[in-house]
Amino acid sequence: MRVERTDQFKTDYQRLSAHERELFRASSRIFNVACDRFIETRDPSSWPASLRVKAVVNAPGILEMTWSFSVPDGRATWQWTTVVTANGVSVLAVRWRRIGGHQIFRQP
Repeated sequence: MRVERTDQFKTDYQRLSAHERELFRASSRIFNVACDRFIETRDPSSWPASLRVKAVVNAPGILEMTWSFSVPDGRATWQWTTVVTANGVSVLAVRWRRIGGHQIFRQP
C-alpha cells in the first residue's frame, strides 16, 4: 500500500510516545493488508473489526482507524488519494491526515 503523510500527521506523530508509535506501526501493518484487500474487492468487510475503520462524522471523504482502545487512546484519520508511480501509472493510496487521541477530530 502506498501512503502519503500530511505535515500535520508528521507533527502529530512526533508528539506520540515511543510506545504509541509502536502500537500504531503494528496496527498499520494490519491496516495495509486490509487496504490491499479492500482495493481488490471493494468489500467493506475487508476491514478488521479490531481497527474500527469508519467515516468521520461531518468530514466527507475522511475516515478514521482506531489503533488503540485503551490508554493511550489512539486514532488516525486518513483519506483515499491517487499517486503516480515512477512508470507513470496512477494507483490508489492512503493519505494519513492526523494521529493521536480524540482531539484530532476537531480538525480531522
